[in-house]
Parts: sequence; structure tokens; C-alpha cells
Amino acid sequence: MIDAYEDPGTPDCRGGWRYLWWLVMRQRMRSAMGALISSVWMVLLAATPYLMSRAVDDGLAAGDYGALAGWTGALCAVGAFNAWLSIMRHRTMTRVRMDSNFRTVKVLIGHAVRLGATLPRRIGAGEVVTIGVGDVQTISQSLTVVGPGVGAVVAYLAVAGLLVSVSVPIAVVVLLGMPLVGVLVGPLLGRLQGTETEYRERQGVLTARIADLAGGLRVLNGLGGKGLVADAFHRDSQRLRAQGYRVGAVTSWVQALGVGLPTLFLAVVTWLAARLAAQGGITVGELVAVYGYVAVLVGPVAFVIECGYQVSRGVVAARRVVRFLRLEPMADTGTRGAPAEPAALHDPESGVRVPPGRLTALAAALPADATAVVDRLGRYVPSAATWGEVPLSEIALPQVRERILVADHEADLFAGTLRQLVASGSADRDERAITRAVHTAVAEDIVRGLPDGLDTPIDAHGRNLSGGQRQRVRLVRTLLADPEVLLAIEPTSALDAHTEARVAERLHATRRGRTTLVTTTSPLVLARADTVHYLVDGKVAATGTHRELLDGEPGYRALVARDEDAEELAR
Repeated sequence: MIDAYEDPGTPDCRGGWRYLWWLVMRQRMRSAMGALISSVWMVLLAATPYLMSRAVDDGLAAGDYGALAGWTGALCAVGAFNAWLSIMRHRTMTRVRMDSNFRTVKVLIGHAVRLGATLPRRIGAGEVVTIGVGDVQTISQSLTVVGPGVGAVVAYLAVAGLLVSVSVPIAVVVLLGMPLVGVLVGPLLGRLQGTETEYRERQGVLTARIADLAGGLRVLNGLGGKGLVADAFHRDSQRLRAQGYRVGAVTSWVQALGVGLPTLFLAVVTWLAARLAAQGGITVGELVAVYGYVAVLVGPVAFVIECGYQVSRGVVAARRVVRFLRLEPMADTGTRGAPAEPAALHDPESGVRVPPGRLTALAAALPADATAVVDRLGRYVPSAATWGEVPLSEIALPQVRERILVADHEADLFAGTLRQLVASGSADRDERAITRAVHTAVAEDIVRGLPDGLDTPIDAHGRNLSGGQRQRVRLVRTLLADPEVLLAIEPTSALDAHTEARVAERLHATRRGRTTLVTTTSPLVLARADTVHYLVDGKVAATGTHRELLDGEPGYRALVARDEDAEELAR
């Protein structure tokens, strides 16, 4: 089975069927062994009625108790061996499923890492969750076809061959049974793929809405929009339920046929065999054998239908995985080196210029406008932005990432100790560096308030911290990275005025001489900036110090003067 550190290989992303075949070929020996064991196991199930027929004809009918004992002993031996094969079949197929499960997970995680910041811009969180939770499991389950599926076909052909020696008409009926199953079930499996695909799409939409609700419930409550979003969620869930009923309707027919067709099959063949026995065409032992053969065939036929059902669902899931794997990160065509010395960043689309070694602030009525500027200057979207008069798109991306850091105020916090959390990516930072970063972010009270200080475990997403504490922890992590160019999005938006003022003062002092850009509308932070750009509709409407813009730009004054106390502090 795949090791945690093993390369999962390069998946075949040409389609759902191709991807499933790639999973099989990545463990071809195990898959072949599963098919072999399953085939032998199912064929030996068919050997049981044969041995019973010999015991009846050669032992009971002939009165030869030695032959009866011999055939009975063979029956017990075959049964014991087949029980062992059943165990090995289950173990092998479990490993096949687990390997495909873990391999798909590794492929998906690896690709998500390669996409990086491109991921949320290309695909919704709900879609990712649906793929990770449901589709991966469905794909692994569909690989059952390489074991019991192959074994079912082999057993079917073996039993048909045995029936030829008993009665050609019965063998012909048996051989015609499998195509009939395909004719009856095939259209349903095709319909199942269509309904299952739509169901998965709606499920992804609903999961995304759940994620949005979980993340923004507090804001929705404050704005009075919880009811509106709840109504939308209710409508989406009703549509998903209706689609689920359609999937269930098709599935019920497939599963009903999986039980009904083999039973009908058994009845027809048994009736034919009984008529032949009554007419003297076959012996009583052969009648027992025919009944046993057909009873055994109930399993393979049901397996074939079940495997068709699983594979249909697996193809739908694999197509969604392939669609995710086809997403490409932003192309890196840069070949030029970054500026050797600190240089200005310039965004021609907005007119924002970030001079080196200074603290620059962006104030925009629409936060999305300021964030868009940061995305362009951080090279997370294609743009005409320049760094030291060199187009950012022409600079090798690793150099951009090494020297320019975009710090999002909603960046993820991973589970671990606080020390691991803030030092992630900065393992060489010593205790003094951590202490300085904690001081700058005014996070001393967080460290003191935790039972084990920096060594206290923090939950994923910082769930055991408040909103303001999480923001300061993110700022500590950013300051420890100590980038040459820092582009920070709303770094103090969740802090109270007193804490925000201290963070602004310390950040200005700590980053003195290094290029820093912050997006904010807080007068406490803007007052500390060397230069402020006021954005209107995504364009620079005015540039100056905070004091100059307050005096000369009514729009800026209305944007940042949130209350009299805040403006007094800004003075």
C-alpha cells in the first residue's frame, strides 16, 4: 500500500475512466492478485454443487459409502480452502481500496499545494469539501470491480462450461442471461451517471453555502441578513433533496434488478432442469448440480450488477477529481531577476506606487478595491505591475515569493502549539525574534493568558482564540517572516482602538527602513503611515499624509473619521 512519503505518481487526467484505470495500474500486481483470488474463490463456489452431485450419483444412488465418504471429504476440504480464500480476497481488496483512497488524497493535496493562492480563485470551498469527503470514498469503492467483478465473470463462464456437460439447452439459457442483464441494467446505469453528476454539483453548492454561513454568521446577525441567507439555504437544500430522490429512484431500480434478476434466473433454469430430470434427460444428481450451479450464479450476477452500479458512481466522482486536477496555477514565465536593491512597486491600473523603505497605506471605500491592488502587487493575478521598473510578470516567481509577502487578515491558522503556529516557515527564528514579534503585535497578553505560554496547543483555525487574538497571532507570524516587502490586508480590523493604536505605533517602528503597504480605513493606522493613497473606484484619487488628506479631501475625511474620539487620536 502507498507509503505516506511515497510519490503517488502522475495521474491520468484525460477522463474519469482513464483516472480509474490509472489507479488500477499503479497497483497492478495487487489488482491482478485480487482478480485471481476472487476468480478462484467464485469458481470453487461452483465446485460445491459438482461435488455434491458426485456424492449423490456415485455414493448414495450406487450405495457406495466409500465413494460417498471420499466426495464428502473433498467437499469439506474445498469448503475450508475457499473460506481461507475468502479472507485473503477481502484483505487484498481492502488494500486495493485503501491504496486508491490514499493515493487520490495525496494527489489532490499535492495539487492543492501547487495551486496555492490560485485555489480559492478557481474553485469553491464547497466543491473541495465534496471531493475530499465524498468523491474520494466513492472512487475507492468502485475499484471492487477488479476483484469480485472479474471473479464474477470468470465464475459465470466456468459454470456455463460445467452446464454444457449436463445440458446444452440449459447452458445456452445461462449464457444468454448475462447479455440480458446488460440490456436491462445498462440504460439505468447511464441515467444514474447523469443524475449522480447533477446531485454532486448541487451538493458542492450547498456545502459552499454552509461554509459561508459558518464563517459569516456573526456578520449576518449584525446586518440582519441571517433570515435571507437561511431562506436561500432552505431552497438549495430542497432542490438537493429532490435531486437525491431522483438518484434514489434510479438506484432502487438498479438494486432491485440486482436481487430480482438472479432470482428469476434461478427459477427459469431450475424449471428447465426439473423438466429434463422428469423426462430422464439428466440424473437426479445432475439436477442437484444444476440447481447448485444456478444458485451459485446468483452471487456472480448480483456482483456484476453491483459492480456496474459502483463503477458508474466512481466514474462520476473521478470526473470531478480530474476536473480539479486540470486546474492550473498561474503560469510562471518570468526569467529575469528581482531588483538587487530595494525598489518601488507600481500598479499602473490603480496608480498606486509603493516607495521602498516606507510605510504606505491604502484607504478605499470598497475593501475589495484595495485587496485587488495588493493581489496585483503580490503577483497573485496577471497584471502590468512593476517592481523597480521591471514587470513583475517577467521576474521568476520564486524570487517574488521569497521577497514579497502578502499577509491576509483571514489567513489560515493550523493546529499546533502557538510557537509552531507563529514560527511556521521561520524555523530558524530564535526566542528573541519571537519575543520582538509578539511585542510588536501587542500579543503579550495572549502568551501570558495561555496555560503553557507559547507551548500551548492551538486548535485548527484558532478556534480557542478570539477574533482579535487570531489577528494578532497572524501579525506575529507575518513579522517573524520578516519579508523585504510586506503587503498587509486590514492587519488591525478586529482590534479595539487602544490595541490598534499601539500596534500601529510599534509596526511603524519595527518596519522602519523596510517596504510596507497596509490596506486600512483606521485613522489610528493611517496617521502612522508615511504616505496614504485614497482610492475611489479602484483608482488613486489623492495621495498625501493622513493629515493632508483629512484637510483637503472631503471623501477621505468621511471615510476614515468614524467617530470624534478616533479622529482626535489620529491628530
